[in-house]
Amino acid sequence: MRRADPGDLRGRDTVNWLPLIGVLRALVEVAGLFLLGQGLLYVLAGASRERNGIYRLFRVITGPAVRIVRLVVPRWIIDRHVPFVAFFLLFWLWIALAYVRRAICAANGLAC
Repeated sequence: MRRADPGDLRGRDTVNWLPLIGVLRALVEVAGLFLLGQGLLYVLAGASRERNGIYRLFRVITGPAVRIVRLVVPRWIIDRHVPFVAFFLLFWLWIALAYVRRAICAANGLAC
């Protein structure tokens, strides 16, 4: 009897992960785009950005990602830089999820 290799991406069990990976990738993409939009409004709106309704909406939407990153990063990173760190972590997470999805598809002969 063949022993299962934990690094083996072939089989029905790994294909079942594809929808979850797609949903996670979409959530990461949306959060990253909202962080990008918030940064753009930060630059364009200037000092009056806190009165801008769209900027406040972006802050509410991106708040969970920024808070999670604040818990993960060291204290010496100032709060003003945490959204930048969050954006870059989301970007690399998005790339990693794309790689995992592609690896699963390639291992199972799927055209994803």
